[in-house]
Amino acid sequence: MELHRCSLLALLLAVTCSVAVAYDPLDPKGNITIKWDVISWTPDGYVAMVTMSNYQMYRQILAPGWTVGWSWAKKEVIWSIVGAQATEQGDCSKFKGGIPHSCKRTPAIVDLLPGVPYNQQIANCCKAGVVSAYGQDPAGSVSAFQVSVGLAGTTNKTVKLPTNFTLAGPGPGYTCGPATIVPSTVYLTPDRRRRTQALMTWTVTCTYSQQLASRYPTCCVSFSSFYNSTIVPCARCACGCGHDGYRGNGGGGKNARAGDGRSRRNSGGGGGHSGGTECIMGDSKRALSAGVNTPRKDGAPLLQCTSHMCPIRVHWHVKLNYKDYWRAKIAITNFNYRMNYTQWTLVAQHPNLNNVTEVFSFQYKPLLPYGNINDTGMFYGLKFYNDLLMEAGPFGNVQSEVLMRKDYNTFTFSQGWAFPRKIYFNGDECKMPPPDSYPYLPNSAPIAPPRSVAAATSAILVVLLLVA
Repeated sequence: MELHRCSLLALLLAVTCSVAVAYDPLDPKGNITIKWDVISWTPDGYVAMVTMSNYQMYRQILAPGWTVGWSWAKKEVIWSIVGAQATEQGDCSKFKGGIPHSCKRTPAIVDLLPGVPYNQQIANCCKAGVVSAYGQDPAGSVSAFQVSVGLAGTTNKTVKLPTNFTLAGPGPGYTCGPATIVPSTVYLTPDRRRRTQALMTWTVTCTYSQQLASRYPTCCVSFSSFYNSTIVPCARCACGCGHDGYRGNGGGGKNARAGDGRSRRNSGGGGGHSGGTECIMGDSKRALSAGVNTPRKDGAPLLQCTSHMCPIRVHWHVKLNYKDYWRAKIAITNFNYRMNYTQWTLVAQHPNLNNVTEVFSFQYKPLLPYGNINDTGMFYGLKFYNDLLMEAGPFGNVQSEVLMRKDYNTFTFSQGWAFPRKIYFNGDECKMPPPDSYPYLPNSAPIAPPRSVAAATSAILVVLLLVA
């Protein structure tokens, strides 16, 4: 009976955790919605406009871009596609005349690269699968393609919706629900005087889970302040350091353990890459060699060897204290030699963000995940200035300063109040230092009493002694 209760409790906890991991409290309505609009019927199927809209406020899809997949309900084929392409054609041997673009039962679709011929393009296509976060760039948060489907139904009643939708953006992390028929999309003509509508519309909603994307965090946070000489570093192995040791791979010419080698490999995963996370010392010859910045097809990172082994470190420094204001410095460092972060985003949750006065060299947008409580904001780079976070090296960092007005009802530097509660980079929550390690205010000396008070106290004591 006791074993049965434990099994039920474990099952309940597993279900609860599996539901909770796909919910982001700082972006509760964030998702990626894939909408299919049937715009015309064909002799053996239909033509559909497929639109992917990223409603996530601060999580984008970076290069090499998205991959959308599904399973056909019948024996459908893709006759043609505009603005995208299927990665595999599949077995089309039964077709004697025109050959379909793809005959796969489970096609995988990718975006086209910029610069393709105009007859292969369509609105919001051909961006190499890169989709911006909605809170950063609403116009760039949409991607689309047009697909002609054959061997399918030719009416609303005979069309069978695809099933088992998948989305890679570009790696794992997204889980898609079933397709649901919704009211048909209404369009306005260019002169905005006539309304048309799709013949049929269905949508698919995909949500993100950081735990599905990676075994470990992908970033960490460190702290420092003007009032304390202590620098709180990122936690050791914050992004995973493996369980089977490190293996040298030629950086120093010999196999090396942590701390004495020039190159090593995190065989425990680190970032969700099955091939392991390789790292090299920042001052080694390989860090300066040609081709070190070339990305791999599997996306495996090449990190600078650090104690935390994170691709990204965010440092929050309490810099200056004025009468009515205080200033914090934010520095983001990239330790991945194979990754440039284009249009990066940084989200901070801090109780004094409701009084942001000025942000230097970054863009800032407040987020309101809890209605009227303004304690969360998004930072991102200025376009063509610092919206590209370079790979590891001398240029692999961006930084800014934030000026905030003090709220005298709640403001204090004590107990780590000046530091953020949560930090997200590109939509992934970063590993924070333990709360008891935050830089505290130094212990203040007891205030000496005024001389007059001390003299009066001494006189009273003398009188009392004489009376006694």
